[in-house]
Amino acid sequence: MFNRKGLLVSVLLLFVLVLAACTNVGGNDDSDSQNEGTEGEEAKETDAEQVLKIANDQEPAGLDPHKTPAHSSVRIYSQVYSGLVSFDENMEVVPDLAKEWNQPNDTTYVFTLREGVQFHNGNEVTAEDVKYSFERILAEETASHIASYFSNVESIEVVGDYEVQFNLSNPDATFLSNLTNASAAIVDQEVIEENGDLQQVAVGTGPFKFEEWVADSRVNLVKNENYFIDGQPKLDEVIYYTMKEESARLSAIRTGEVDLTTLTAQSAELISNEENIEVKDYQSLEYSYVGFNVNAEPLDDPKVRQALSLATNRQAITDIVWSGDAVVSGPVAPSMGDWAIDVESHELYQHDIEKAKSLLEEAGYADGFDITITTASTYADMVDTAQLLQQQWKEIGVNAEINQIEWGEYIDTWSNTSADVLIGRNGSGTDPDRSLNYFFNTEGSANVWGFSDSEFDSLVEEGKVTVDQEQRKEIYNKAQERLLELSPNLFLVSPMKYVAVRDSVVNFTPYPHDGEDIVEVSKQ
Repeated sequence: MFNRKGLLVSVLLLFVLVLAACTNVGGNDDSDSQNEGTEGEEAKETDAEQVLKIANDQEPAGLDPHKTPAHSSVRIYSQVYSGLVSFDENMEVVPDLAKEWNQPNDTTYVFTLREGVQFHNGNEVTAEDVKYSFERILAEETASHIASYFSNVESIEVVGDYEVQFNLSNPDATFLSNLTNASAAIVDQEVIEENGDLQQVAVGTGPFKFEEWVADSRVNLVKNENYFIDGQPKLDEVIYYTMKEESARLSAIRTGEVDLTTLTAQSAELISNEENIEVKDYQSLEYSYVGFNVNAEPLDDPKVRQALSLATNRQAITDIVWSGDAVVSGPVAPSMGDWAIDVESHELYQHDIEKAKSLLEEAGYADGFDITITTASTYADMVDTAQLLQQQWKEIGVNAEINQIEWGEYIDTWSNTSADVLIGRNGSGTDPDRSLNYFFNTEGSANVWGFSDSEFDSLVEEGKVTVDQEQRKEIYNKAQERLLELSPNLFLVSPMKYVAVRDSVVNFTPYPHDGEDIVEVSKQ
């Protein structure tokens, strides 16, 4: 009996001890428990895979920053390359590869580079690389889309290993802001000599290194462990998946297959209330346009182009194509503030069918004419705009056939002016010089329309060298009025931009001038 009782007591005592031990795992002190929980959360955040997956709406058109303006390319190579200077979130010019600069006089800029910065292949960046990069941009054989940005550069001198001087032929109010362009990248001569160009390779100094491009599938970038800005980037890898169909991008962001994607207003509305997704919007610096080959009949007559402008109902484009989330725009997007004129009050922005018919009659096309509108098949807004214009122009006897083409062919068509009418979107940039000089000066790098007007050229060239801001505004106001009068393009609307982001993405803020600033982004 005693032995049985003793055994029972021993078993009970053992149970109590085990229970006490289990209760005391982690300690009885509340602060200890809280600390352990915090440490666990930190470990969880640290252990999160730092890979950002982005849906790209088009296949890149190439990776050479000096040659390729397509947004599907820019969004990738802007992460790989650096320029001398950049914009901060307030669109103030700040140092990038250049740690400082000074301007001894109105036509001289001297930049001092950061020392020890390396290209992704280990070569050190020196003043010689800066000189080579800009001479390549300006070389006729490069056919760079930003050559006209730097047409005032008379010469570039290497002052020292880390000091380079730009000598301008005239004062240039746009020079520093043009240097912030993603295409004004500093490149490695050795890489170009090895590969011919940079369309399939990318070796820069930016926060991410190019790793792989799988055609029609994805582009992989990996963290630059030697990036010259401490603590950046936070991500280990960025993957751009090519998803041309918006339905695919919408599905991918919903399921978590991608972390970030741009969407139209309609799709953004569909997921605006979904858990785990935030839709960020901002007024863009872009505008949609109708581009004319002004050397082709009947578009070589300004009265015909004016008639098409009067037949175009821009408010209907805003309401139908963009679900009301856009504003009527001229060549300078309204988001640029005082630089943009009030185009809605302009005579050619009024929807006036009778006047349009009268202008066609004066031009010798009383019965209208047949025309083909070319657009990119993979951009729904461009296709919708083309279809709406087809209906609107029919009211004045213009019979338009729509030609939808793939993105690569579209880029070639734009470059070669091989379409009489082209629907597209442009960026106004961060200075009216891009909006006007770059696209419409006779010598403008992106003037693919064959447009030439000496009065307009004189205005934008004067604006470029005028430092006084108020005087510049007056000059550019006149230039915008002249452009609307001659209508080499019909400027339509400037849309809101929408970015859908998974809630696992931390510190992502899109800006009008930089919709994909990801150096501080991380995953949790």
